Amino acid sequence: MSSIDILKTEVLSNNWYTLRKVTYKQTYADGTVIEQSREAYDRGNGATILLYNKTAGTVILTGQFRLPTYLNGNDSGYLIETCAGLLDRDNPEECIRRETEEETGYKISKVEKIFEAYMSPGSVTEMLYFFVAEYTKDMKVSEGGGVEEEQENIQVLELDYQKALEMVSTCEIKDAKTIMLLQYAQIHQLL
Repeated sequence: MSSIDILKTEVLSNNWYTLRKVTYKQTYADGTVIEQSREAYDRGNGATILLYNKTAGTVILTGQFRLPTYLNGNDSGYLIETCAGLLDRDNPEECIRRETEEETGYKISKVEKIFEAYMSPGSVTEMLYFFVAEYTKDMKVSEGGGVEEEQENIQVLELDYQKALEMVSTCEIKDAKTIMLLQYAQIHQLL
């Protein structure tokens, strides 16, 4: 183990989220001391969920344009993902219930937290809370698609679970949180 001493923190951008440059001193167990500067992007913590229908063998995913993927070679910028959102001061379970209804149109009754993970710990502070929940057709309360004032334009996709797994292999699904949740469902035989 080592000890960390923060020497200086500078805000480089506080536009959409906060980008900081942090200079710190790290002392290793053997007494070696190094000084480094790193940038850390703070966008808050989030939650994501895999909605699954065991009887039908289907999952609900979403599709939307993601600028960073477009800038990094995704020709359309379109990404297929599990429903997700930022906590916005909610606890993770309240957040994912809200986001599920806004994005997919399903009002879910029971959610199960399965784990939490840092998604890009080399540069992003975000902790993501992962959930699963069963859905049925009678839980559909709206068309979903996101919140208009947030300029969300989200497609709701009901896919055969086996097809969704194939889409990971064919690189049609490239989103890490989605792959993790689909594989969790496979490992734990949810469908």
